[in-house]
Amino acid sequence: MERLERFYKIDRMLRDRRAVTRAEFEAALEVSRATFKRDLEYMRDRMEYPIVWDRDSNAYRFDDKVADRERYQLPGLWFSPEEILALLTLEHMLQELQPGVLAAVTEPLRQRIRKLLGTGDHSVDEITRRIRILPMASRTVPPDHFQVLTTALLQRKRVALRYAGRARGDVTEREVSPQRLIRYRDNWYLDAWCHLRQALRVFAVDAIERAAVTEGEARDVRDDTLDRVLATGYGIFSGHQTKTAVLQFSAHRARWVSKETWHPEQRGSLQLDGTWLLEVPYADSPELVMDILKYGADVKVLAPEELRTAVAQELRRAAEGYEGEGQG
Repeated sequence: MERLERFYKIDRMLRDRRAVTRAEFEAALEVSRATFKRDLEYMRDRMEYPIVWDRDSNAYRFDDKVADRERYQLPGLWFSPEEILALLTLEHMLQELQPGVLAAVTEPLRQRIRKLLGTGDHSVDEITRRIRILPMASRTVPPDHFQVLTTALLQRKRVALRYAGRARGDVTEREVSPQRLIRYRDNWYLDAWCHLRQALRVFAVDAIERAAVTEGEARDVRDDTLDRVLATGYGIFSGHQTKTAVLQFSAHRARWVSKETWHPEQRGSLQLDGTWLLEVPYADSPELVMDILKYGADVKVLAPEELRTAVAQELRRAAEGYEGEGQG
């Protein structure tokens, strides 16, 4: 039985019973008295488990002075990839936070996260030195804009925006009803009802040039509607009018792509020739085209035809940028 499994076994036995004798532990764990003693000391000293010896019953039990809600769970560095990502991301974000009104609250929280990370066999300094999270292509969001959006979002007020649309390069003045903020691929987006377009829209927060809370009450949109309209298709640029992209990856690239999740509703299958066929729902093509292009010659768009055309055009434009170079 691995050490982690023994910790969980000790925890479960103490929770299920009033008291557990040493002999019962040793029999259940199938370890020597010395090993059991080391495990117990580790849980007490490193995890702060409130385990005490009860002389009256000649057994171990939880300290009655410690409420159930105060008992520590078993973390350690047996975290799942998602859990270690969450903890390290939180620790990094709190460390990068500028001094402000939350300092008195966030520093104890950061120390608690560090303590949690260090409850395993390795120190938190070793963990943060050896395991790192590197944000990629994140864009700066002015703090005052973010504050305006969160205030309006929670108080259910409208926001007047000056928005620089990147696709067409235009700047528009809009009034929107914020519905939710989304963190996607290391950048912030705002789901909102746009009163100019009379429709739901997604706004890149970093593209907002000016934001101000207005007196108007925000229009509420049901969560299921938001999910249906904005979360059905591919990525943050999605919508309810979805299509299905059919992509064929080379046998070489299939080793990676077969392990990737592009969309919760994707379908993938290994072909007889070793290639990987991936079907992905999407609503708007720009983000999907960018993801396809990064695989170069290792991917071919089989359908729909409009997506094939969009990718082919981008590839031709890229090739044209290199034609003639180095000649003459």
